[in-house]
Amino acid sequence: MRDTETLGSAETSRPEPAHFDVLIVGAGISGIGAAYHLTKQTPAKSFVVLDAQQSFGGTWHTHKYPGIRSDSDLYTFGYRFKPWVGPPIAAGAEILKYMGEVIEENGLGRHIRYGHKITKADWSSAENLWTVEATRADSGERLRFTCNFLWMCQGYYRHEEGYTPDWEGLADFKGRIVHPQTWPHDLDLKGKRVVVIGSGATAATLIPSIADETAHVTMLQRSPTYFVPGRNVDDMADQLRDLEIPEEWIHEIVRRQRLKMGQLFTNMALQHPDGAKQQLLSAVSDIIGPELTEKHFTPSYRPWRQRIAFVPDGDIFQKIKEGKASVVTDEIERFTEKGILLKSGQEFEADIVITATGFHLSVLGDIPFVVDGQPVDFANTVTYRGMMFTGVPNMVWVFGYFRASWTLRADIVADFVCRLVRHMDERQAKKVEVALRPEDAGMALESWMDPENFNPGYLMRSMHLMPQRGAKPEWQHTQDYWREKDELPAIDLEGTEFVYDDGQRTAARHRLAEPA
Repeated sequence: MRDTETLGSAETSRPEPAHFDVLIVGAGISGIGAAYHLTKQTPAKSFVVLDAQQSFGGTWHTHKYPGIRSDSDLYTFGYRFKPWVGPPIAAGAEILKYMGEVIEENGLGRHIRYGHKITKADWSSAENLWTVEATRADSGERLRFTCNFLWMCQGYYRHEEGYTPDWEGLADFKGRIVHPQTWPHDLDLKGKRVVVIGSGATAATLIPSIADETAHVTMLQRSPTYFVPGRNVDDMADQLRDLEIPEEWIHEIVRRQRLKMGQLFTNMALQHPDGAKQQLLSAVSDIIGPELTEKHFTPSYRPWRQRIAFVPDGDIFQKIKEGKASVVTDEIERFTEKGILLKSGQEFEADIVITATGFHLSVLGDIPFVVDGQPVDFANTVTYRGMMFTGVPNMVWVFGYFRASWTLRADIVADFVCRLVRHMDERQAKKVEVALRPEDAGMALESWMDPENFNPGYLMRSMHLMPQRGAKPEWQHTQDYWREKDELPAIDLEGTEFVYDDGQRTAARHRLAEPA
């Protein structure tokens, strides 16, 4: 390929782009897993991993606030191919160490290029290639890469900044306002009055980590969230280790046991929500008592409509019980010079306010996509199983699970991608895309996720930007690992939803179905 750019009246030749069979976007948990699977399942394929950050880790590199840890167990959040040998809930540093070992043990480092921010992805059907433009953070140099297949593993939120609501009076506050996603190295909490706004996993992680240092820390929440307090140990794993069972066996056995228990609880939450709710609230009440549980930790929604975080050793509840932390359930009227005025009329004075209020959803990394000269609006596409999109060839996005560990899906999507790439080679196809089938004509199209099923704030704020889903399971992200672990490996790559570049189904391709 050859491209040129004009500066004034002079035409300057640009260097030929570096070409790879597969280009992976992101060196987080999904991208490192993708690189591993490529080396094992398609070893002849060349590939490169581009990441805008200066090191691997994704979420675990971005977030540096005190106490940063996983909110799901590492036996399932860890890769299926590398045993986890630490406590079920792990600190961010432990997860980074684990990922670093995967890179080192499998020689993946030579494939990764850090500090490369992608600015455009352009597909050409004439050449059956993606051209990816990127800018180097250290030099500002603009680079181009071409690839046959684009594997989007960059996650689903913006790493540059977190989400903070535009409350009235923010500029009036004389103290310091901090978002956990951009935690400052110079923040001194010693002896300070701290308010943490938010009720999710970040707040529950942060508060017990700083409570001993602050004068007092208050969790200010608009509405309660479900948590699962419990011991940060796995008795089965420990017993198997006492029997000197190989770690590979332990990892698989404990992984299956935890997945089975997760499936049972998910089914209970969907079929018997009152029972699931009582089970969750009882565990909290055992630590802080029924009065505080009823007042501050009893959500109005049924379990699993939002993510449920595991709280190791019930640490946030222990700090509340000790009086080092407290909870207020109210809404913010405005910020004042001294703190926060609530709608109830109460004013909280604070030296530091931490806004653990979520993040901005990022659709495909906020990268401008172009297909054959036309900009892609993903909101006008329909998703195929939450990983491919109508009208966008040779591309897969890894979007994990909400009710199970993200990495479970990263692994099975990797199997699908590697199988698809091999299948394309076998039939000598250079291009594949998904398209609605004749039997899908008139199928109702709806938002990416059913709000009655799952409705966190970050998704609700940006749902209009996400691809659409169809009424049939293959045209949606079902969020059901226990189905997908069997369904994705069984996908018929010669099914009529797949359109290859040899003309198969080209004449029968249908327009996007209109929403009912």
